Amino acid sequence: MKTQGRHVTVVVIGYNDAVHITEAVASALAQGPAVAEVVAVDDCSTDGTGDVLDRLAAAEPRLRAVRRTTNSGGCGTPRNDGIAAAGSPYLMFLDSDDVLPPGAVDALLAAAVDHDADVTAGLCVRRELPDGRETPWRPELHEAAAVIARPADDPRLAEDTLCVNKLYRTGFLREHAIAFPDGKFVYEDFVFTARVQAAAPRVALITDTVYVWHVRRSAKQLSISLDRSGVENWRARVEAHRQVVAIHTEVGNKALVRAARAGFLDRSVRMYVRELGARGPEYRREWWRLTREYLAGFDAADLAATTAPARVIAGVVLAADQPRDLPRLAALAARPPRLLPPYAAEPVWSQDLPQVALEDLVTAPVDRLPLTVEAALETGATRARLTLRVHDLYGRLAAARPLTADVEIRDRTDGSVLQRRTAALTAAGGGWDARVSLDLPALLAGPLATRDLAVVVRCADGESVETVPHAVRKGLRRTVVPTLRGGALLAQPYATADGALALRLAPALRGALSVVRRRLGR
Repeated sequence: MKTQGRHVTVVVIGYNDAVHITEAVASALAQGPAVAEVVAVDDCSTDGTGDVLDRLAAAEPRLRAVRRTTNSGGCGTPRNDGIAAAGSPYLMFLDSDDVLPPGAVDALLAAAVDHDADVTAGLCVRRELPDGRETPWRPELHEAAAVIARPADDPRLAEDTLCVNKLYRTGFLREHAIAFPDGKFVYEDFVFTARVQAAAPRVALITDTVYVWHVRRSAKQLSISLDRSGVENWRARVEAHRQVVAIHTEVGNKALVRAARAGFLDRSVRMYVRELGARGPEYRREWWRLTREYLAGFDAADLAATTAPARVIAGVVLAADQPRDLPRLAALAARPPRLLPPYAAEPVWSQDLPQVALEDLVTAPVDRLPLTVEAALETGATRARLTLRVHDLYGRLAAARPLTADVEIRDRTDGSVLQRRTAALTAAGGGWDARVSLDLPALLAGPLATRDLAVVVRCADGESVETVPHAVRKGLRRTVVPTLRGGALLAQPYATADGALALRLAPALRGALSVVRRRLGR
């Protein structure tokens, strides 16, 4: 590292988060001498968050507490306050309920100085709490270190909308008057990132993990990114993306416009479509209307630039004036995608929507086919059996001659394979059937366990395709399974939001009490 001393301001923002903000501030201060100051902005909290910051600042000379006298209603205004207050050559952002991992600032600062970068980005991981499962955000951007002269040279940057996994040169932001949207503006980081990219910064990418995004799905007040239950959230997301496109268009970044639209289809639309079946009819109708209206402004090249599943989903939304085929759309929006039957005689979405072609899905390599494997879990006094039905896809799988199905039961927290069973596939009625026995008691570790399932279909020519089994409703019956030690466990197969089969396991007594509590709560 070519630099010594204090060069970075960490801007921490918080609102009514007295419980978590101390940990966030501590993680910033623990970065060491590279951090000249931590500017913590309280957005006029009512739970004592400002008092917590004042007490911490009294004991720590590098911490400066800024207390807003009115609540802004969003994250943009307090971050702008932090930019204005920053006194260091570089700055980065931290939310009050997240943390910086050890060494994050040193890694970012070293790359920024070595490569004279205006923006330096590292890997962010989403950590589910309390189980600790981690999912990397856009890991493909951080597989290897790289320097990009300007964002238009690597349009993938248009989809990296986070502002918190990056170190910014303070002078660059001020020279170009770059700020977040003020006030109650949801997805403000989308617009901020576009404004940064429109100014053509020199960007350095590093492989280090520099930010831990805490995901608390059980919190009483969900974060903006998790609270998608109201259609206003989607309206705000569309408006933010509309502004992103306008910013790139104004400066002539056609490649970034195309990448932003392709990413919107493949990430935003697919994510919300997976959840659409769980929403009420009014939400669905308004979501559908808003989406059709926005996608009508996309051209054929925008659709061609996205993935085949996203292209088909967009085609269905544009072709139908009312919500339809929601289970099929949710399965196709999943990762990996699944194209559920029934299949029309020709590779089109349906007989009444022949304009939505499926050629790109059907002609994909075997390992990328949106294969559907339906599954039902049957439990008895001494065994549990998984029944599989593998569907062909316009003859593509039949041509590869499927032989066996590997069933893997995986731990949801770390993805490790806990059980693997292989069964021969038997041709039957235009598809293939298989059955495997599972040892459910061996899958229970601790008081409660959630397990995901995967199926790998292996073919005679050595090709294979991995998918997740689609839950058959009749196979979702809760049951008690005896164990070899004389005890019992409660097994609950269930369908995820996109229809995939998953499994919850608990000791029978604890499981029964949990069911009672949920029913009393309802």
